[in-house]
Amino acid sequence: MTPAPPRGPMPDLIDIEELFSDPQFAVPTISPDGTRIAYLAPAHGRRNIWIRGIDQTHDDAVPVTHDTRRGITTYYWTDDPRWMLYLQDTDGNEDWHLHRVDLDNPDGPAVDLTPMDPGSRVIGVEPLPSTPGSVLVWMNRRSLFFDVFRIDVATGKTTLHLEQAEPADTVLLDREGRPAFATALTPDGTVAISAIDPVTGDRGVLRHVGGAEHPMGVQPQQVTADGQGLLIGSYQDGDDLRLVRIDHETGEETVIAAVEGHDLDISGTMLPDVLPPAMYTDRRTGEILAARFVADRPHIEVLDPHFAEVHTALQKLSDGVLGTLSSDDSGQRWIATFVHDRDPGVTWFYDHTTGDARMLFRAYPNRDPNTMAPMEPVGFPARDGLPLHGFLTLPVGVEPRNLPLVLVVHGGPWFHDVWGYNPEAQLLANRGYAVLQVNFRGSLGYGRRHVTAAIGEFARAMHDDLLDATDWAVTQGYADPARIGIYGGSYGGYAALIGVTVTPDHFAAAVDYVGVSDLANFLRTLPPFGRPYFVNNWYRYVGNPDDPAQEADMRARSPITMVDRIRTPLLVAQGANDVRVVRAESDNIVNSLRQRGIPVEYLVADDEGHGFANPENRIRLYHAIERHFAEHLGGHHGTSPRP
Repeated sequence: MTPAPPRGPMPDLIDIEELFSDPQFAVPTISPDGTRIAYLAPAHGRRNIWIRGIDQTHDDAVPVTHDTRRGITTYYWTDDPRWMLYLQDTDGNEDWHLHRVDLDNPDGPAVDLTPMDPGSRVIGVEPLPSTPGSVLVWMNRRSLFFDVFRIDVATGKTTLHLEQAEPADTVLLDREGRPAFATALTPDGTVAISAIDPVTGDRGVLRHVGGAEHPMGVQPQQVTADGQGLLIGSYQDGDDLRLVRIDHETGEETVIAAVEGHDLDISGTMLPDVLPPAMYTDRRTGEILAARFVADRPHIEVLDPHFAEVHTALQKLSDGVLGTLSSDDSGQRWIATFVHDRDPGVTWFYDHTTGDARMLFRAYPNRDPNTMAPMEPVGFPARDGLPLHGFLTLPVGVEPRNLPLVLVVHGGPWFHDVWGYNPEAQLLANRGYAVLQVNFRGSLGYGRRHVTAAIGEFARAMHDDLLDATDWAVTQGYADPARIGIYGGSYGGYAALIGVTVTPDHFAAAVDYVGVSDLANFLRTLPPFGRPYFVNNWYRYVGNPDDPAQEADMRARSPITMVDRIRTPLLVAQGANDVRVVRAESDNIVNSLRQRGIPVEYLVADDEGHGFANPENRIRLYHAIERHFAEHLGGHHGTSPRP
């Protein structure tokens, strides 16, 4: 890829408040009967749920929740048109509770259907067609066990539906709520998949799958609509992650969807409230309609003949890629969002019966997509030959040569950057930076070899991949080697700290956002219910802090033990209520630097957890990031005009 010429005039500086305020419209869905639309929109300074008729506008819509403390992200229609459900935690502590709102009394208070002790949370909610008026809820009233409960929505009556036998075991239910399959993590890291006899409840192991190539567990896991098969992601005997069906009776494995050279995209199973799903399913029947695969632009593999007609019609509505999708029970009325690199959250309504299609809303209706910077897929080899893929976002209207560059490192690390709208990349490109995102080894989505190449490579080859990415940008002429910054959250924050400790001369500025500084302490302070699942991720890839030799190795790869090497200007941001990367991870780095007299800026949000959700905190954070990089890399600052 060679540098492109300037692309039109340089756009005006975009206000951070505009980029990082809550969207005006988000997470749209259609009601089961197809008569109403629900979505998230601002009310009382937070994201709340609004309802309107299918032919109405936002002027006619009614807010049915009234949260003033923290925005809502996840909600559910029920089979009763009176009730709607949503999840909410407290200040980012991830102790999710399920709440009910009365659509007949939208001004009334919400009811908490899942009162629990601190540290317990709801992690899943599903309809139960066999028992109208009820939902199944997965929650850990027993701290280490996520049992299944049946809740009567109208009365709140809660009944134990299924008790898990072991913390690392999962019983998978069919659409009628009956046990159909079980998965169990074995000591060697493989997952035993068993069929459950519908009469006796006995289990019979069908096959073992997985291991280190499934650091986030075998995903997805979904019982087929007929209850006779289990859909999972499997590499089988190759390098690509496929969608396969395991038969309940024989254990036979059948490929349902595969794309040569591409992985099934399972990121939506890890962040279901934020990202599109790995599989699109029929709302009424549960049949699989299509599957999503990782590519330079996400690829939708259509599997259902009727949906093929719908998808063809939807593709004509946008030059983006299908994102989230919702239909009524008839499968005729659809609400679709589209992923686009310059226009976030475009939502369309489509009626397959009449052919009627109309745009419902844009997430940021006042934003001009033509002023946004395109995100371009790039690729290059790591120093050991491993192919690396990433995305480059260049400033609009600027010759893309010898620019200050910010390397933005994704979290996980078992996650991956994708083509689409990224407000951080847009902010930085708008301020004059080249923005590079790389799917370093360990990132999911690029095959078995790519993910397992990260075993034992924290602060080693995983870091080398980031250095190789910036060296590529310099060689291509995009980046000034003296003006390279690094920024990331969670694992990306760890990567930023490794960047300024292991290679203190490589980066001219760094931002650590809720990042890990002490690998052993990080693992010891994670919620205890997660520890049975560490076999294939943290223990396999990094180490077990209960083993003295492994702990010593983890300490050697922890920024806190190398803090005396830091001389790069550093900004640290942390949520006080973070249960994944606890506040001590940031406090210890900052305190150590301040004791040595090394300047470091530290932002703590008392009402946030693992990432800032409230708009005023996001805006404060990105103002600080803007100032930090402008001072140390020489980009533009929003309070000053363009030169």
